[in-house]
Amino acid sequence: MTNTTLLAPYSAGPLGPLPNRVVMAPMTRLRATADGTPLPVVADYYAQRASAGLIVTEGIWPSSRGQSGWRYPGLETAAHIEGWRRVTGAVHAAGGRIYAQLMHGGRHGHPLSRVDGDAPAAPSAVLVDPSRVHVPGGKADPVTPREMTPDDIRAAVQDFADAARNAIEAGFDGVELHGANSYLIHQFLADNTNLRDDAYGRGSVADRIRFAVEVVRAVADAIGAERLGLRLSPGNPQFGMAEADPGPVYRALLDEIDGLGLAYLHLTDNDRYPALADLRPHWHGTLIANVGENGDPTTREAGEAVLASGAADLVSYGRAFIANPDLPERFEAGAPLQEVDETHLYGEGAEGYTDYPALRQGLVSAQTSTST
Repeated sequence: MTNTTLLAPYSAGPLGPLPNRVVMAPMTRLRATADGTPLPVVADYYAQRASAGLIVTEGIWPSSRGQSGWRYPGLETAAHIEGWRRVTGAVHAAGGRIYAQLMHGGRHGHPLSRVDGDAPAAPSAVLVDPSRVHVPGGKADPVTPREMTPDDIRAAVQDFADAARNAIEAGFDGVELHGANSYLIHQFLADNTNLRDDAYGRGSVADRIRFAVEVVRAVADAIGAERLGLRLSPGNPQFGMAEADPGPVYRALLDEIDGLGLAYLHLTDNDRYPALADLRPHWHGTLIANVGENGDPTTREAGEAVLASGAADLVSYGRAFIANPDLPERFEAGAPLQEVDETHLYGEGAEGYTDYPALRQGLVSAQTSTST
């Protein structure tokens, strides 16, 4: 049975050693320039949270073909790499560890919000949940993506591998592939977003998982499996996703990649499908659990219950890290948690981003003169 204390060190597998088992979950914050370069204040934000056992960044597009929204950061150009190098340097100077989450939007995205001005491409030409999407200056109706060709699929796999190399060049300790929450890898796995009748489609479970497996293998070959994590959210209905019976698909996926020696699996649980209970036997490496998505924020007690059950080795926290940059210290002190300022979740400046006070004053500032 795993240690039941979130504050206990973790040293098993290629991910360790970590000073605690509290992981900062990836969260979109939109602090990037129009071309996808992270703003200077991003270095402050992540450095302030360096006491996490591990930080996983917000979703970063691997290429302009995968950009899902305006002011989302990228990892394609020299400017992107340099911008992220400032972030990783600040985190490492503060004693932290940080992975870059690579997030290809697939059917997410709008020509007005993408640096290349193109319509998005996806496994099938299926419109995203029909709520309006953010574009510069306001909102617009979503656009129907075009169906990816075999060449598009090969290019996407290569884009992930190239971006992973860029992440290592930028100083990241590793990379997390975003295979969850309705983005491209998830779109290949889900029932209603993958209507293909070729080797990447509906013919069998093996076909449905093919793209995910190819991406994992390509990135593992590019940077080493020991520096690669994968996030999955089986049965997550966000943005109109539908998976009637996730179990067979995700069990097959994990059986296919379990022996590659990945740094970790990052798995979200939900009421529709008990992913942790069903999939834990199919994963023999480090497992990070997220149990608060689409529900109440995860408490310390809820996180330690997950560890005590043996369902996971580490627990990721999202909203709690937004308002509490020193979350592990607050857990240790038994201090109350601050509330999130919902009005400034997204924006360009420090307000609602780097201005949450710590228990001990003197938050880390990596770019004090420029992060405003």
